[in-house]
Amino acid sequence: MGNCIICGTSTDGPVCDVHQEDVVFDFEGDEPSQLTAGRFYRGTVDGYADFGVFVNIGNVTGLLHRSKLDRRLESLDWESGDEVFVQVNNVRDNGDIDLGWSIRQSEREFRGVLVDAPDGDRLLDEAEEDEAGNETEPEPTADEQTGGNVPEEVEPEPVSEEPEEAEAEPAADEQSGGAPDDEELADAVVTEEPEVEPEAAEETEVAETGAEAEAETEEAEPEPAEEAEQDIDRVEVDSLRDHVGDVVRLEGEIVSARQTSGPTVFEVRDETGVVDCAAFEEAGVRAYPDIEADDVVRLDGEVRLRRDEIQVETESLVELTDDAREAVETRMDEALDDAASPESTDLLGDDDAFDALADDVSEAATAIRRAVLESRPVVVRHDATTDGYVAGAAIERAVLPLVEDQHASADAVYHYFDRRPLEDGVYDMNDATKDATRMLGDREQHDEKLPLFVFAAGGSTEASLDGLELLDIYGAPRVVLDGQSADDAVVDEIDTLVTAEDRTAATVAANVAAATNDDVRDDLRHLPAISFWEDTPETYVDLASEAGVDAEAAQKLREAIALKAFYQSYEDKRELIIDLLFEKRTGLAEQVSEQFRTKLEAELDTATPNLDEREVDGVSVAVLDTEAYTHTYDFPPTRLLLDELDRRLDADVVIGVGKDELHVRTDTALDLDAVVAALQLEAPDAGVSDPGARRPKIEFLAGERDAVLDAVVDAVAEQVVTTSA
Repeated sequence: MGNCIICGTSTDGPVCDVHQEDVVFDFEGDEPSQLTAGRFYRGTVDGYADFGVFVNIGNVTGLLHRSKLDRRLESLDWESGDEVFVQVNNVRDNGDIDLGWSIRQSEREFRGVLVDAPDGDRLLDEAEEDEAGNETEPEPTADEQTGGNVPEEVEPEPVSEEPEEAEAEPAADEQSGGAPDDEELADAVVTEEPEVEPEAAEETEVAETGAEAEAETEEAEPEPAEEAEQDIDRVEVDSLRDHVGDVVRLEGEIVSARQTSGPTVFEVRDETGVVDCAAFEEAGVRAYPDIEADDVVRLDGEVRLRRDEIQVETESLVELTDDAREAVETRMDEALDDAASPESTDLLGDDDAFDALADDVSEAATAIRRAVLESRPVVVRHDATTDGYVAGAAIERAVLPLVEDQHASADAVYHYFDRRPLEDGVYDMNDATKDATRMLGDREQHDEKLPLFVFAAGGSTEASLDGLELLDIYGAPRVVLDGQSADDAVVDEIDTLVTAEDRTAATVAANVAAATNDDVRDDLRHLPAISFWEDTPETYVDLASEAGVDAEAAQKLREAIALKAFYQSYEDKRELIIDLLFEKRTGLAEQVSEQFRTKLEAELDTATPNLDEREVDGVSVAVLDTEAYTHTYDFPPTRLLLDELDRRLDADVVIGVGKDELHVRTDTALDLDAVVAALQLEAPDAGVSDPGARRPKIEFLAGERDAVLDAVVDAVAEQVVTTSA
């Protein structure tokens, strides 16, 4: 029984069942039946066919069917022999292997690499990877005797020409009570050893480990204060690549501590960045158990380069207190304040709607930048619409490069950024409970900080109050970006608020993203134009044109994202959205937007003949029974269909009425509170209420549907007449 290399839970292999899909496997078997469905594997492209791509996984070949790709087969730039990563979906009885697409196409994007061998899974043996003939580590016989969980990366020591003499001295060292075996195990788990001649390596190891054992038996363990006085230079995290092989000192804050099957890995943050520091007590045993997240520490260790990632092999780790802690915190806070300030507060375009919002945009950008610098995860919650997806993608485009710059580990972009769509732009208790459960679990298992939540085209209405309050209880900071004013009921539950009237949430988010990361400003210029279904402000039309996106291209992108936002609406679809918005794959956008128009026109052809057109006091009202004359659970959703009817029809008011809810569309400023009050008088038994949605929506009891509909038509028509007068 060992420990999962990701979460530390007990498991029979190197990774638990929950995290099987977080790692990638190298396959050493000879038969398809030895593959495990659901796992991701490293392979090489073997060739193309009309129906897909053949991929070699070790000694077997599988088919990645074109239907499993997230793009057209013709658009793949893979060549024969290219290394790729795929998921095994199924192994058929006849030996055929069905493969699935992986958005992760580099080893760095996975959280570990394991070997899937016929005799079981094991950690990737770095000694086998070293083709230069580097020495393998001695066999960890002491740990095996004590029942320790010795990592399988450690190979047995090669047989010496003089076995009796070669084995005698290490055995004496093991009996002296010293720690060389544990340290050698840590090297095997987290480091790559430099090349040495085997005989010289044996002599050096014996001498060094013997000296260490003698020093430990003769010398009392130093106090932390004495360790601090050792003549070691303090360096900053962002300069560690210049110190590979050196023993250095770091001072900073513990971001997280995670236990692997080998060492304990501490993430240490100073004023310049974050780095993984491996500390080894015993295989699978927590090193420095008193050190926890948010502790300020002084760490001495040797800088190693492991698979092109910097790691520090910890030699000593002490918590700093009193004046020493205050000095480090002051230094980090000053650097953090300076680094969190936006490099540029210039807006994307000359837009009067943002004249008074420059400070708000800067404040939101500072909050996001500070979260990244503090190693606080950023979670973007956005509406599952074109506006929401474009807004969320804008923040994602700005934040991911900052996370990569801040953290040395390749999988940091998955730990410290997430984008999660919302239904109807409402952050209800169901969503908040999921988020709270996840963030508390991450804090418990990985010592992660509570996330910064950024809401885009969502979280600004009273319907989100309960969810925002739950986050507030735990102290999770909240930023809201929207194209409409926030309800008074939720303003006090929002830490940073940026709203612009008569603009889209994507326009607000794109401006905040540009301030967050000036390096991606040019990538964002076309986004606002994509989010307007009509009456796009001229400044954003010009910006999109400068970015190579004309009005027709913007329309196709808008429609393509609307369609993809509907399907699997709870998924971020990161790579697909990147291809559409930033890679500007015109063939993809054109194909998907064509599907959008086909499906929308089919629904309009069904709905339009079944409109109930009324006229009240000179106000034309078009009523659609969405329960009877739309296809449930099919595209387009009710919100989008009613928006399109409102744009196409000459009616003053469009109402969509379902089983127990109705939606209102009108160009007139609608006082929904007044409408609800009128309905409660006209239909007192209907249980009429305003759920606080982003667009006018009313809920009622299904049994009073007809009475509510008649009362709504009259109440809305009266408001239109009053406003027009």
